[in-house]
Amino acid sequence: MNNKRQTTITYLAGDATDPVGHGPKIIAHVCNNRGRWGQGFVLAVSHRWPVARQRYLEMHQPGLSIPLGTVQFVPVESDITIAHMVAQDGLRSRQNPAPLRPSSLAICLEKVATAAFQCQASVHMPRIGCGLAGGKWAEVEPIIQRTLSIQGIPVTVYDLPETDI
Repeated sequence: MNNKRQTTITYLAGDATDPVGHGPKIIAHVCNNRGRWGQGFVLAVSHRWPVARQRYLEMHQPGLSIPLGTVQFVPVESDITIAHMVAQDGLRSRQNPAPLRPSSLAICLEKVATAAFQCQASVHMPRIGCGLAGGKWAEVEPIIQRTLSIQGIPVTVYDLPETDI
């Protein structure tokens, strides 16, 4: 990563809460600014590391929104840190079908890039902002490329494997 050569995003079928590879890892995901936790990827995060949910909830002050662009880094294992990226304005609803704020996501990812570069970490994530936040991967992927990949930071995006039902 020190050479700052651009990297490509690696896509894997798997679970972003079980990141592959050696060395320090940052698991990045999008959070809303209302202090609401309970659907989507955060369920897997809080199942594996309850402290991650606790720390996010502590960040919220009743009656106030968490500022968009905020990133809270929560160490959960000796080599894994969760990055709560506040880039979702409110909750998805009929009135707010796409609460993801791409400009806030870019700010968050710049902060993640700085942290990753400082500790020589790789960054792991689901398709951030494209579930409950209502974003489109065609818009999110270029943000990842211009904030993380361009700095040579390895990024792995996980898609849950298809299951037979």
